[in-house]
Amino acid sequence: MDDIPPGGSGKKKIPGQIVSVRGSVVDIEFLETLPPIHSLIRSGKDGEILIEAAAHLDEQRVRGIALNATAGLYRGEAAWTYGDPLKAPVGRELLGRMFNVFGEPIDGEEAPSGLDLRSIHQPPIELARRVTTEDAFFTGIKAIDLLVPLERGGKAGLFGGAGVGKTVVITELIHNMVGKHKGMSIFCGIGERCREGEELYREMADAGVLPNTVMVFGQMNEPPGARFRVGHTALTMAEYFRDDLGQDVLLLIDNIFRFIQAGSELSGLLGRLPSRMGYQPTMATELAELEERISSTRNAAITSIQAVYVPADDLTDPSAVHTFSHLSASIVLSRKRAGQGFYPAIDPLQSRSIMLQPGILGERHYQVAREVRKTLATYEELKDIIAMLGLEELSREDRKTVYRARRLERFFTQPFFTTTQFTGMEGKLVDIEDTIDGCERIFNDEFSDHPEGSLYMIGAIGEARP
Repeated sequence: MDDIPPGGSGKKKIPGQIVSVRGSVVDIEFLETLPPIHSLIRSGKDGEILIEAAAHLDEQRVRGIALNATAGLYRGEAAWTYGDPLKAPVGRELLGRMFNVFGEPIDGEEAPSGLDLRSIHQPPIELARRVTTEDAFFTGIKAIDLLVPLERGGKAGLFGGAGVGKTVVITELIHNMVGKHKGMSIFCGIGERCREGEELYREMADAGVLPNTVMVFGQMNEPPGARFRVGHTALTMAEYFRDDLGQDVLLLIDNIFRFIQAGSELSGLLGRLPSRMGYQPTMATELAELEERISSTRNAAITSIQAVYVPADDLTDPSAVHTFSHLSASIVLSRKRAGQGFYPAIDPLQSRSIMLQPGILGERHYQVAREVRKTLATYEELKDIIAMLGLEELSREDRKTVYRARRLERFFTQPFFTTTQFTGMEGKLVDIEDTIDGCERIFNDEFSDHPEGSLYMIGAIGEARP
């Protein structure tokens, strides 16, 4: 952890003393100079315990959040700082490697040498330098490309409760997009299970995309301070590739809720009064500080896809509501659809994208997507009548709508490359033209004599067998 070598910052060492330790919250007294907020304070043997200044209590005391375990820290122990914030390494040498919040490698290999160090607390780029594009980012997943197209240089969120497939969809997007993505990719795991991180690292190595990828992890077992800052470390690395090298960056984050959760833990430890539903009163500000740094310039873009855990499947939860406002596309995963075996379990009626406009995607794509939504919405309304009276009591036109909707639901299922080992089905990558063509043919009743199951878990419509 040599991000502030003695005298390396050209600043004077400021000595201090620990006055209290309460879990991750540490109060430090500085008699000479009070260090600024976000300063990295060291204590413990060889300065191995890192504390980030979070608040000034008075003219001599700082309240800090420990970024690693505080075991062995005691009152009266020496502490010191140079007044510099936590810094992350940046450079081409990061590619193909896995790091923690401090920029230390956790893949068992030697740390890259000679890298520049940059503060993880960077301001967002100015509005004058920002650009918005009207380029769609197609993924090869039918339901996403047709109904919730992603924006190149935009932010997309995958919303869902526990166990509905957020991480599976994220890993499939990595598989489909990293290979054809012209720039490079950064995967940021916030509060990740160690199993998921290890599997992802191995899968990306097997797929041959690891040499063009940087992975940054703040694991579930780490203190909330580390989980809260790991996203900032990943963003600092992404900004280097965008601004210094002019490369497009695909930034994948799993899971934004864990970032909010870490902030909530810290807020409680710092003694702040909670706001609605127990969340921290500063949630909107903290989330904006992270999200507003994800943007595009004239030279390069950061395109972000983020998994968002939704507590108790409640989309009105403050964590989900605040995240929605930052996104250009929101993909909502439904537990009901997952229970019916429709994977990916994307809810077409709750998902939205600002890219779904005829001026961007073309009239044909827009009209087909509208017709699909309308058909599925009508089917949803008719389900109660069908449950009470039966399908035979519907009008002929309504019955036709139901038949089409049921075939569309099955057509939007798709075998994934990343689940082949579990399902035994080879993954499919589907071009957007094939998806639009398949929907049009279903609307033209070309498959009315096919069993519904023939459209389940296929790629293009031509794979359906009567």
